[in-house]
Amino acid sequence: MMANTALHLDSLSGVVILAGGASKRMGTPKAELILPTGERLLDYHVRHALELEAAAENATGFNIPIMIADNERGFTVDLDLNVSNPQSPIIHIADYAPIEGNEQSDNGGALVAIESALQTLAKLTDAIPNQKSGSSWLLVISCDSLIPATDLWQKLQPVISQVADKKVVCLTDDSHLYPLLGLYQLSIEADLKAYIDSGQRRVMSFIKPLTQTVPLIENWQHLTNFNTPEDFQRACAALSDL
Repeated sequence: MMANTALHLDSLSGVVILAGGASKRMGTPKAELILPTGERLLDYHVRHALELEAAAENATGFNIPIMIADNERGFTVDLDLNVSNPQSPIIHIADYAPIEGNEQSDNGGALVAIESALQTLAKLTDAIPNQKSGSSWLLVISCDSLIPATDLWQKLQPVISQVADKKVVCLTDDSHLYPLLGLYQLSIEADLKAYIDSGQRRVMSFIKPLTQTVPLIENWQHLTNFNTPEDFQRACAALSDL
């Protein structure tokens, strides 16, 4: 799989793992959930993102930043992941704060995290010599899913060359869009910032006119959108069945 994945990684600028949700129905932060293997969910997503980053570096010679947007909850990453990949940039980012003095709720929503990731990539591209200037997509992974970053990239990437007029590519099933499992073109940053600055937070209202959808693989149906302990147990069972 990774050989095919690596073919088009020159269009990937970074990965952001959304780990800042309140998770009230789950009873614990989703990023801290423990898989049957004993691995924490955040580390699971970081590990797969590092696999994608390694393939990208081998293919293009450039590092792809892996950003963790945890709403400043201070989630750490397994030290072994950092030690085994010392060159891979893992960055904790704060959510974008739109207006000085404008108090936000405990969770400002996914869009402020995505905006922060887009801004971070823009700064890195400007600041780091030889950073890939041609890369134009951010891969978004939410912590209510067990779909690996490598698999999600392989599923979504072929579409980006076919939809020049679309700025977001994400999964869908018969009844739902999955906007937090998708690719966001870096060029939407200014429009997203303006949308947030106007006081808006609704993900669907912003992305729907911009989105090209990709059908969810049947085997992934139970791997995502878990909000309760029972949902998570079903997702873990589905993962072990793959």
